[in-house]
This record gives sequence, C-alpha cells and structure tokens, in this order.
Amino acid sequence: MAILPGPVKVDLIFPAEPHVHEPPWVPSAENLDAIDAHLWDWLLWLRAKEASGKRELVAAELEKLFVHLLRPLGVERVPSSVAEAVELYRPARDVLAASLGCVISPVLEAEVARALHEES
Repeated sequence: MAILPGPVKVDLIFPAEPHVHEPPWVPSAENLDAIDAHLWDWLLWLRAKEASGKRELVAAELEKLFVHLLRPLGVERVPSSVAEAVELYRPARDVLAASLGCVISPVLEAEVARALHEES
C-alpha cells in the first residue's frame, strides 16, 4: 500500500500470494508510525464504501478496525462511522505517542483527513 499526495491510494496486489490475516497490533515506539499509516489507509478505503452505501461492509470493517487498531490503542468502543473512528483515534494515538516519546508526522493524516472531509 502507498498513499501519494492528493491523496491517491495505490494497492499492490499479488494474486499468487494469499492474504495472511494478522493479529491485532501491539503498539510500541517502533511501530506507531506503521499503525498510523495503516489506519489512514484503511479509513480512506472504508470511506469510499461508506459513501456508496455499503452499510453492512462498513459495520463489519469498523469492528475489525476496532479489534486490530483502535482497541490496542486504548479506544473502548467500536465506532459507528469513519468520522467517529477518526474522532476516537486521534486522542488515543496522541496519548500513546506522548507516553512512548514518539512524534507522528502529520503529513499523511492531513492528506487523508482532507479527502475524508471532502467526501462528506
């Protein structure tokens, strides 16, 4: 996955390689940037599904997002929308980053958040 300015999301798909389902993230100073990138990528993809009215898919993906990314960061409930996922994520990430002594670059968030807002 790559997110380019705009943002433009590029997924690299290798059909011969089966997708392995990973366990939930265990946040650390070493992987908080990767968690942040994964979350913004997932929300950008999910916002398109939300905009096209795929409610059941969105609900299922928000549950997965909670289990794999949000709960490990300390979020206590499943978001009901992409917008709510952003609202729950930002403070949890910021608290964890401060406690780990990390600084997360705002560049990716700014690009994706702008796109999420424009589609609303």
